[in-house]
Amino acid sequence: MSTPALAARAEAPAFPAVPAQRRAAPGGLLALCVLLAAALSTAMPLLGDTHAALLADAAYPKALAALGLMLLVALRMLWPSSRWTTYGLALLALAAGLLWLGVPPALGEAPAGGGFWLGCAALGLLGLLTVHRCAQLDGSRLDAQSAAVVLGLWGLLFWQLGVTAFGVPRVILPAPQWVLMSLAQHADTLAQDAMQTLVREALAGWLIGCGLGFGVALAIDRHSFLQRGLLPIASMTSAVPLVGVAPIAVMWFGFGWESKAAVVALMTFFPMLVSTLAGLRAAGRLEAELMQTYGASPRQTLWLLKLPSAVPQVVTALKINATLALIGAIVAEFFGSPTVGLGFRISTEAARMNMGLVWAAITVASVAGSAAYAALALLERRAAFWHPSVRSAV
Repeated sequence: MSTPALAARAEAPAFPAVPAQRRAAPGGLLALCVLLAAALSTAMPLLGDTHAALLADAAYPKALAALGLMLLVALRMLWPSSRWTTYGLALLALAAGLLWLGVPPALGEAPAGGGFWLGCAALGLLGLLTVHRCAQLDGSRLDAQSAAVVLGLWGLLFWQLGVTAFGVPRVILPAPQWVLMSLAQHADTLAQDAMQTLVREALAGWLIGCGLGFGVALAIDRHSFLQRGLLPIASMTSAVPLVGVAPIAVMWFGFGWESKAAVVALMTFFPMLVSTLAGLRAAGRLEAELMQTYGASPRQTLWLLKLPSAVPQVVTALKINATLALIGAIVAEFFGSPTVGLGFRISTEAARMNMGLVWAAITVASVAGSAAYAALALLERRAAFWHPSVRSAV
């Protein structure tokens, strides 16, 4: 056989090409379940027999509109969708949930019928479907965060729905709507409390503790004999219970922000020390020997080799300490503080059974902690973009 014939035979495919099949939409079974539950809900009474007159109320069209949106979104979810179509379907599903909150059983104004609970089941399956579809997106950074955002919104919606539908007392668990009303009503008070706890106490203690931990780690790395004396003492500081340190700090530094900052500094010192020391020692031995071959001084080795290799561990310690600082400042305020602060507000208002303000203060602290963590995560992507752990997460 000639050479061109052999080359053509080698390039020919071993098997006939199979046409690519259209990929099935993810979550198709969930979409069918949503369609079935929503269709059955329209055929069953939403309210009890004794409250049938409320069906003619203006809230009943909201239920029909909500069920119509559920059917529409679930029907569209049977086929694959693009990124922005998925976002739009998630917003339509959330809009259906908001409309469902307006029916009388969801408002706690009437007993629920079988149609209401089937509608709730359809709404829950639809929420699971939208989160699943958003999690399937893989592209921009927005796609990576969309599933978490959608899941959080669905969580708030079902929190509101469950509390109002089952008539849970506000003392046990308030509805998100009531918490938002408390936030708006006491905005000035919560702003002063946040300034006291977050800035004067948590931030100051976080900076002091992280700075001391970083400096001691540099000293231990430079002089190895310090490891035998400083590390055991530093580990003892991390083992001291917070409830034991806070009253002593109040006696030493007074009832102002200084005592809370001291507690936060003690809590954040050891994590920064251990993480920084591990990062400094993560530098490769070959790289260190190369620096010695070039005659680099210890300071040059530190700046050019050890500190860059320690950046991921240092930023990780900063993220961990950000949440520890907030918790430490709030708990330290329980043992004595001026008449301001998130911890003071939580303890005093809980004693008065003013749970709306208590949950509003908890919300402020949670949002502040999440924002601080997100800011430090962004700093990590900027400062350690070259590290494999950061590159794989982007």
